[in-house]
Amino acid sequence: MLKRKTIIRDISWLAFNSRVLQEAADETVPLKERIKFLGIFSNNLDEFFRVRVAALKRMIELGSKARMHLELKPESILEEIQEKVVKQQQAFERIWNDIYWELKKEGIMLVDDRKLNATQQKFVIQYFNEEVRSYIVPLMIESIHGFPVLNDKSIYLACKLSKADRSIPQKYALVSVPTRSLSRFVLLPSKLNEHTIILLEDVIRFCLPYIFSFFGYDRFSAHTIKLTRDAEIDIDNDLSTTIIQKIEKGLKNRKKGKPVRLVYDKEIDQGLLLYLIKRLGLSHKDNIIAGGRIHNFKDFINFPASVFKQKSTRKKPFTHPALQHTKSVTNVVLEKDVMLHFPYHSFDSVIDLLREAAIDPDVASIKVTCYRLASRSKIINALTNAVRNGKQVTVMLELKARFDEEANLLWKNELEEAGVKVLIGVPDMKVHAKLCLIKKRVGHVTTHYGFVSTGNLNEKTALLYGDHCLLTSDRNIMADVNRIFTFLENPKTRESFLKSCKTLIVSPFQMRKQFTLLINKEIKAARSKKTAAITLKLNSLSDERLIAKLVEAAKAGVEIKMVVRGIFCMFTENKKFRKPLQAISIVDEYLEHARVMIFHNGGNEKVFISSADWMVRNIDHRIEAACPILEKDIKKQLKDLIEIQLNDNVKARILDNDLSNLYVNPRNKIKIRSQVEIYNFLHYADKQKKLPETGPAPE
Repeated sequence: MLKRKTIIRDISWLAFNSRVLQEAADETVPLKERIKFLGIFSNNLDEFFRVRVAALKRMIELGSKARMHLELKPESILEEIQEKVVKQQQAFERIWNDIYWELKKEGIMLVDDRKLNATQQKFVIQYFNEEVRSYIVPLMIESIHGFPVLNDKSIYLACKLSKADRSIPQKYALVSVPTRSLSRFVLLPSKLNEHTIILLEDVIRFCLPYIFSFFGYDRFSAHTIKLTRDAEIDIDNDLSTTIIQKIEKGLKNRKKGKPVRLVYDKEIDQGLLLYLIKRLGLSHKDNIIAGGRIHNFKDFINFPASVFKQKSTRKKPFTHPALQHTKSVTNVVLEKDVMLHFPYHSFDSVIDLLREAAIDPDVASIKVTCYRLASRSKIINALTNAVRNGKQVTVMLELKARFDEEANLLWKNELEEAGVKVLIGVPDMKVHAKLCLIKKRVGHVTTHYGFVSTGNLNEKTALLYGDHCLLTSDRNIMADVNRIFTFLENPKTRESFLKSCKTLIVSPFQMRKQFTLLINKEIKAARSKKTAAITLKLNSLSDERLIAKLVEAAKAGVEIKMVVRGIFCMFTENKKFRKPLQAISIVDEYLEHARVMIFHNGGNEKVFISSADWMVRNIDHRIEAACPILEKDIKKQLKDLIEIQLNDNVKARILDNDLSNLYVNPRNKIKIRSQVEIYNFLHYADKQKKLPETGPAPE
């Protein structure tokens, strides 16, 4: 049997989610944050089943007919996934149990329907009647010929109804828990210095007699279940329908996607469980997982903050030093490049740039790409105001952004109503590049300025995601941004514009070739006994061809250092590597989202920020842009930030061949938590010009 050359992508992703679970288990992490990490773990796993497990199942069903990238032996991968997920679920339950008791120590009581005192019982009944009852429509599932379509974002109470004297036959029913309309967490009357919380499903459990008693039943049991469906949107080839119609149809079909996982309370009545499995069309080959009482833990991301004595220690973003004492962001950007580092720098500077453009009488047009927007977007507000001020505004809105399709359809309507020209994508590709182009005309002189970013135009995620955004008026960079927008405005006839970019490296036409050439240059230098080095920061590394080049480079003696948050498919331990390869993953308070590439290049270092991970989909099937950092001070600062991350010995895990997720072991007493060090480094950047003292890099 041939040995795999890379780690299985989906197994690597599960290893990443284990790192998230490690944060939940870490007793040094504040209790509220530990609960949040459990919520993130749960949400991640939901998406994993909706997308990746569903894809593997489709590969098995379609076989060689599958119009997708085929994994080798998807059946065995699914078996391994099932095994690892069960172990993770067990670890999850243990961690939650520990946190539950820690909450009790802090006077935060999470009670269920069986542990209410008389005052609380009265409160729950009143709350149910006033707030909950109108949302409850039980499904008497044995009386329904076609089993109802269960929403995979919801949790349900699977109920068994019976009568003590058995005078009427038992029945099964489902009750949807209305978490979209009501808070999952209900604060109950409590003792002094205590907070008592009950979950919404337990409110419903307590009130089951008020729901079903008119049927004549006097015994009730209810246990939570959660169904996960295939989330793939199939875009058909019907030429008579528009892309919008296809996406709208796909969104409707997604709600009826094939079930790929059922999670249930292990205390559920076995007869009811078997009945549900049969009616849902599941088999032993599907992921049917026993869990605890609580499902949809993603809601715990929003666990009530008010009940904690310890308030958030998260530091607020601050304005970039170059923009602190200016009335105009635009004037600064027209003079020099400015690199914003989120979430440390304030995203307001980006919004201000667009606001200024919206009211500047000399600005003729604004063009931006949007992938994921905030629900109450200040970006959209600035752009619609620009139209009112007579500007030509063009927005490339990616309608196929997974799980944001519906939101982006709504934004499309709002933008078009305001007079914005909305571009809706490229056939068979997603537009993932993060770009802005502003055209300003003073007299006979036209100037272009804007930005290239690694992150979305989203003020909410800019508080949580680590990203870089280059504000620039560099003529060569903006000329390429203009070429990209020219292509996007008519992709069928203007492909040559995308191919002709000279400064930005653009996928799908240039990126693979250019990064391969840069790696080859380092290989050639190493073989000539010259200094050769590559440093990469990515979200994901799974592209087999680029991994093969990195392996070749390591064997040639190129010094390779990597910081990769999520999927990591490269074997890092190889006796043929001439130098130890350093690869770490950092999981901490902020989500590391930036992509940075650094090549030694014979001493004339090439440094890039990019919207693209090194994955097949990004390199070959998306519009992405990697931007060179040309300004000397910015280049040095970016390199310094990466160096701080490479020296992290608090939140860094070693990416080894066994996916063991071992923490980097500090070699000295100096603890370096990179996200804290980076904040300090940037906050005092105008006062301190050198890298804070750090320990040696881990091997």
